[in-house]
Amino acid sequence: MKFIILGKNIEVTEGLRTAVEDKIGKLEKYFTTETEVHVTLSVEKERQKIEVTIPVKGNIIRSEQVSNDMYVSIDLVEEIIERQLKKYKTKLVDQQQATNYFKKDYIDKEFPEEEEIKIIRTKKFDIKPMYPEDACIQMELLGHSFYVFCNAETDQVCVVYKRKGNTYGMIEPEL
Repeated sequence: MKFIILGKNIEVTEGLRTAVEDKIGKLEKYFTTETEVHVTLSVEKERQKIEVTIPVKGNIIRSEQVSNDMYVSIDLVEEIIERQLKKYKTKLVDQQQATNYFKKDYIDKEFPEEEEIKIIRTKKFDIKPMYPEDACIQMELLGHSFYVFCNAETDQVCVVYKRKGNTYGMIEPEL
C-alpha cells in the first residue's frame, strides 16, 4: 500500500508516520501494493483526528476517528476499516471492476455475514424549488439532520446536512 500522509495543524513526525504505517499497514492483507491510502492527521483544540480514505474503483472506503490522543485515534480507525471490509466484502467483490484493488486471499475468504442492509420504509414527497438557506431552515423546523431539496439556483436535487459546531453542509451532484 502506498501511504499519502498529511497534517493539518500538526507536524507529521517520524513517530506518527511510523504509527500510521504500522497500524494501517495491517490492512495490507486485504489490498494490493498499488492501493493508495490517504491519511490526514489534524488537531483542533483537544481533538486529535485521523481521516483515512482508500479509493477503490467506484467506491471509497473511509473512516474518521477523534479522541484526545492521536495514537488512540489511529488504533480506532484501523479497526473500523477492517470491520467495514469484512462487512461489505461481498458487495465490493460483486462489482468485478474493483477486484484488482484487493488481494486474492481477501476475495476468496469467507467472513461471517452481518446484518444485510434492508430498506424498511420509503417516503415520497413533493420537491419544491428552494434556496439552500431555506432548505436549512426547513430541515431545522422538521428536526432532521439532513434535507433533500431542489436547488432553485441550479434546478438540481441537493442535500443540506447539519455538521458539528452548528454549521451546515450541502451535497450537490457533479454532472
